[in-house]
Amino acid sequence: MSTEHHKSGPGEIRIPLHDDVSYEPRDVNTSPILKFLFYLGVTIVLSYLLSFGIYRGLTRYWVDSYPPPPPSRGDGGPTMPPDPMLQGMPGHPTDPQHDWRMMLEEGTKANNTFKWIDEKGGIAQIPVKDAMQAIVEKGLPAWPAIPATTEKK
Repeated sequence: MSTEHHKSGPGEIRIPLHDDVSYEPRDVNTSPILKFLFYLGVTIVLSYLLSFGIYRGLTRYWVDSYPPPPPSRGDGGPTMPPDPMLQGMPGHPTDPQHDWRMMLEEGTKANNTFKWIDEKGGIAQIPVKDAMQAIVEKGLPAWPAIPATTEKK
């Protein structure tokens, strides 16, 4: 079989150059391919129509079976969820890091201040550092022993 490229004109028919080379006048039978493509197209169209019919039927079923949602309030803009809202979410008025720093500052200030809780009863708040030092010096107050309970059988 020859693998050389033969120069031929646009309308020229190529004849085999060797005795053992032959050719078919029609290389591919196109009718099965065209039939397959036709049946594939018909199947696609039918499946689309079936899907569209199911969609329409379910839409009508839902509209008839369930009431419409209540009308929106106000200007129809986005509504915020009810409080308490998670910090850092859109629409939350404060920054979570700022809130954390403020909480730590308030807690530190509360742990380091003197103030009366009940002046008449003699209950005061003292700084934690001073309370720890007082416990080291005086010790914790003794609690009365819990009496052992005896169960009767």
